[in-house]
Amino acid sequence: MSPPLRLVSYNIRKAVGLDRRRAPERILDVVNRLEGDVVLLQEADRRLGDRPAAVPHEMVEAETDYTVAPLAPNDVSLGWHGNAVLVRKGLTVRNAAQLELPGLEPRGAVMVEIADHDMTLIGAHLALLRPWRRQQLRAILDSLDDEQKARSIIAGDFNEWSDTLWLEVLSESHDVLAPGKTFHASRPMAALDRIAHGKTLEIKDAGVDESETARQSSDHLPIWADIQGKDPE
Repeated sequence: MSPPLRLVSYNIRKAVGLDRRRAPERILDVVNRLEGDVVLLQEADRRLGDRPAAVPHEMVEAETDYTVAPLAPNDVSLGWHGNAVLVRKGLTVRNAAQLELPGLEPRGAVMVEIADHDMTLIGAHLALLRPWRRQQLRAILDSLDDEQKARSIIAGDFNEWSDTLWLEVLSESHDVLAPGKTFHASRPMAALDRIAHGKTLEIKDAGVDESETARQSSDHLPIWADIQGKDPE
């Protein structure tokens, strides 16, 4: 059995910290310390024009051990609708895809398949309104076949304050974990950032980075989880 995959998910708020400074180097400091194999970023691109990356490609390449998954629609963005994926060098991305999501506001999700762990990872930043969040989760599930669902992870900023009102969408195919409260970073009161994993996967350990740097770098705290395939029965 392959070792656990460490997943990190982080809404970086376009690299603008609580001091209102755009400081991508702080984001990368947090990411590097968490030592993830795959990092799912939300709000990784700015909103205007061609949506330039909040953390420049060349900075990722120079200051981390990650490559940027090929998800951006142009040469200046880091991802798709602000969702980007960093993959540790040496891991093999078998497929990378953009997923269109329904909603009143522009939303999308991104998907990568990591061949080394035989896992499909989906990063998402869901809508502010619960009915649209439900539809978006259904759209993500509809993009997966049964085998993919069993080995899939859906993670990101779910924008959901309730622990129960939305779980029925995922309950048949996934288990959902909130590692802890992540918003607002200055005084965390809500577990907006979640991880849903398919039934053949299990989370061995998980947590929230509550370091001083993380508390200053964004309005969300990052989450992490060590995920592994279950032992065959």
